[in-house]
Amino acid sequence: AKIEGLNPGGSVKDRTALSMVMDGIREGRLRRGMRILEATSGNTGIGYSWICAAMGIGVTLCVPANASPERFAILKAHGAEIVKTDPLEATDGSQRIAREIKAADPEKWFYPDQYSNDANWRVHFQTTGPELWEQCEGQIDYFVAGLGTGGTFSGIAKYLKQMNPKIQCIGVDPY
Repeated sequence: AKIEGLNPGGSVKDRTALSMVMDGIREGRLRRGMRILEATSGNTGIGYSWICAAMGIGVTLCVPANASPERFAILKAHGAEIVKTDPLEATDGSQRIAREIKAADPEKWFYPDQYSNDANWRVHFQTTGPELWEQCEGQIDYFVAGLGTGGTFSGIAKYLKQMNPKIQCIGVDPY
């Protein structure tokens, strides 16, 4: 088991958020004075909130209104602005609202779009997968991970399959 709970935001999604922020800066899509805008159900948003607080970047997160009170409290504690979206639309609704906000003032926002951003899976291909391989000394038969956007799972699975095509990779869709 690899536990990522000791990351500053408490999850593996800290890697994802930092990777997308740094890609945005490196590629010039995130510039001084812009705010980050993202749709999230929580963990990636928590990653963004502490990273942006540390870097002095404003962040606005579109979150389904039925997310846990604890998630909202953590996001607010790190200074994130929250736009609560229709819980019946889940993160699809949050993505729709984020795109509408971005379209209304495109120069104000950097919208990384974790759901289709290659930096999401790539950071796990480059870091988490190799760490697992090394820490297990290549003795991996199965890789099992929960699914959200799919970035963590696909990046790690791609790396592990490259190292040993016989490894069974199993994604678990949390209820």
